Amino acid sequence: MSIGPVQLIVLGFPHPNFHGEVIAELERLRQSDTVRVIDALAVYKDADGGLEVEHLSNLSKEEAVELGSKVGALIGLGIEGEAGAAAGAQLGAAVAEDGVAVFDDPQAWDVLADIPPDSAAALLLIEHHWAVPLRDAIARAGGFRLADGFISPLDLVGIGLLAAEEAKELHDLETAAAAR
Repeated sequence: MSIGPVQLIVLGFPHPNFHGEVIAELERLRQSDTVRVIDALAVYKDADGGLEVEHLSNLSKEEAVELGSKVGALIGLGIEGEAGAAAGAQLGAAVAEDGVAVFDDPQAWDVLADIPPDSAAALLLIEHHWAVPLRDAIARAGGFRLADGFISPLDLVGIGLLAAEEAKELHDLETAAAAR
């Protein structure tokens, strides 16, 4: 099975409503075959740092059973308790025995630490279907990924892609809830 580029997106919410407009847009993208939501979690962090986790997904029941909790495994969150964490550790160890470096980056991203207390986050693991032909063409040409990341709208002003006023509006839209 060929899989497209996969990205983990973490979105913060001071007062989340995960079942409305965001889910509808993910479903629209899925129906257009632009992206596939591999897994999604809602993580609530209380004022003391305690976590509550629930699945948040537009996967069919069959897809959810097939894929399991990939976000939890990816970020080291044992959603299935100690048994789930132990099973994940065993799978990781088996892959490492085959010579594959798994989570060996000392600068690794601590997703859960980035969630502010008394707020929530939606963790979306998405596959970019649209990028498969481009990725494959790059590979056939001998190319490879060096890095990637989202660019702030404010950074686009300096290169003339956006007017300052438009960039500020987009930046404010993206960060408004975090400022509360």
